Amino acid sequence: QVQLAESGGGLVQAGGSLRLSCAASGSIFSINAMGWYRQAPGKQRELVASIIGCGSTNYADSVKGRFTISRDSAKNTVYLQMNSLKPEDTAVYYCNIVANFQAYWGQGTQVTVSS
Repeated sequence: QVQLAESGGGLVQAGGSLRLSCAASGSIFSINAMGWYRQAPGKQRELVASIIGCGSTNYADSVKGRFTISRDSAKNTVYLQMNSLKPEDTAVYYCNIVANFQAYWGQGTQVTVSS
């Protein structure tokens, strides 16, 4: 079994920055992909950013140039650096890690951006 532990959410003013972290632990033989999703009230969960095994990254158009996904493979940890935050970035952010070819979700962390 694999467990995910998220941290780093909070309240920030527009234009500010936050860094989210998600550490995977447990019986991990391989990590195939890591990513961050978000869900705002009344909206569907959407992909924010992802990074696959070779290091290739993908971003939602709405966050390109502002958010950066990275990972520390030795720590099985994925990060999301969020800069120039906007009120429309307000959502619950979930990490998603595909480990041993199975997908696991974090518990979610609230990010609130005030105007």
